[in-house]
Amino acid sequence: MTNLLPLKANPSDPGGGLNVSATIVLVLLFLLVTVMGFMAARWKKGKDLESLDEWGLGGRSFGTWITWFLLGGDLYTAYTFVAVPAAMFSAGAVSGFFAVPYTIVLYPIIFFFMSRMWSVSHRHGYVTAGDFVRGRYGSRELSLAISVTGFVATLPYIALQLVGIQAVLEVAGVGGKGNWFANDAPLFVAFVILAAYTYTSGLRAPAIIAFVKDILIYLVIIVAVIYLPTKIGGWSHIFDVAHAKSESTAPADAAFSDTVGPKAQWAYVTLAFGSAMALFMYPHSITAVLSSKSRDTIRKNASMLPAYSFVLALLALLGWVAIAAGTKPIGLNGKANPQLVIPQLFEDQFPSWFAGVAFAAIAIGALVPAAIMSIAAANTFTRNIYKEWLRPNATVKEEAKVSKLTSLVVKVFALVFVLAMDKQNAINLQLLGGIWILQTFPAIVIGLYTRWMHRWALLAGWAVSMVYGTWKAYEVASPATKHFGGSLSNIPVIGELGYIAFTAVILNVLVAAVLTVAFNALKLPAGVDETAVADYFVEADDPRVDQDFDPTELVTSEGPAEEAPGKA
Repeated sequence: MTNLLPLKANPSDPGGGLNVSATIVLVLLFLLVTVMGFMAARWKKGKDLESLDEWGLGGRSFGTWITWFLLGGDLYTAYTFVAVPAAMFSAGAVSGFFAVPYTIVLYPIIFFFMSRMWSVSHRHGYVTAGDFVRGRYGSRELSLAISVTGFVATLPYIALQLVGIQAVLEVAGVGGKGNWFANDAPLFVAFVILAAYTYTSGLRAPAIIAFVKDILIYLVIIVAVIYLPTKIGGWSHIFDVAHAKSESTAPADAAFSDTVGPKAQWAYVTLAFGSAMALFMYPHSITAVLSSKSRDTIRKNASMLPAYSFVLALLALLGWVAIAAGTKPIGLNGKANPQLVIPQLFEDQFPSWFAGVAFAAIAIGALVPAAIMSIAAANTFTRNIYKEWLRPNATVKEEAKVSKLTSLVVKVFALVFVLAMDKQNAINLQLLGGIWILQTFPAIVIGLYTRWMHRWALLAGWAVSMVYGTWKAYEVASPATKHFGGSLSNIPVIGELGYIAFTAVILNVLVAAVLTVAFNALKLPAGVDETAVADYFVEADDPRVDQDFDPTELVTSEGPAEEAPGKA
């Protein structure tokens, strides 16, 4: 591949100015998805968008391919495509490549757990995890704890998508250095567009834009892993350079390792398993699942999504390609910033027009998850805080209106957070959010299989693990910050370095189990479970989905409905 348009004289120089060709391609593709976002309001529209089912879940109508693109756009975010190779570039295998086995472990979770979540939610009209917890355990307090955790954990995640867009704009030279408004104006424009089409089209907008985003991502990465190694000496040379960096005595390379050494194995394994357990506890992941039209759609997607893991592995290796290529990710402030390494690599090594395609892939890759996350956070607030605690008699239209407004508020928060605070704070809070969200796992996932756990015991386990996880994260220092500098700490008893969230969730389950035995012995009220065993196997055409359905009319092979299994 030859350069069709000239690169900047010194692409790695932050003072090199605007990359005109790349910027034109970026803007054109951005305009394309903007038009698609607004047109999405008319796509697969069965009713108006004045209900959470329609606006917040796309009418629960997405088929296999739409769900595949939506889940891919939701889970593999712009920050993923910036941060994973950046971690491989700066820290090596443990911090970067764990994302690959973690996504592989993730798919059985989708296949088994999320298909049950879809069925029971479809049967009872649940929109959020908080709805399920409220119905399963009959506990408003536990539902509130789960909902607030999900809402708070999602906010820094949205902010990091804007950080991904910023990284692209910074490398492309978009924005000025004269004053804050000129510098941040492009991000303001992207934010306004995102807010507008999310408000008007709901979940349909990111669903249709995800097609463009994923096609661009696949195109860019496949071209990169074929072209770049041939240009800089082949994969053998790339791995040799990465290994040489791991053996370097330079202070900047002290934390880098190209393998998972004996001391890092517990960290690697717990990070992979803990992250996999946590990802589908996020509100945006559950929202994408519940938007599917059938239980079978979820299971098919669990079989198809590993294609993204393959692409993610290739993407991670681009961090080492950047090492071999001598990429210098220097920000506009003149300081090294590993988060810029992939945009900078593409600008250095590719023609400007193709760098623009790569920039667009990352920027659009931020819009899709940011839209889904803001919608999911808004649905959580509306259903489990506003309606449950503030306005129980809210109508369906009022719910939709509040959710739309809340989605705007959370995006404004993310924008202000990115512009007004150090980006390191967003990264630290996202790490903390990962620790927090995993503590909702026992109440949600165990609840999908058994009602044995006592509601108050689960609440106590959640509280203890939240305090423990936050405290341990507070004690972690890094070169960039004194507190909340990472998510690894020594595991009690065994003394090995491990993922704080994984240790905390084990503590969570132990506390909940012990207290369940105690509370059951004391015969404390366990709450009313509104679900039945059969609800967790409901298909899209099951007559029990109809809320007016009379269960005495249903006759199964075992006999009348009243003889069907009772509570789980």
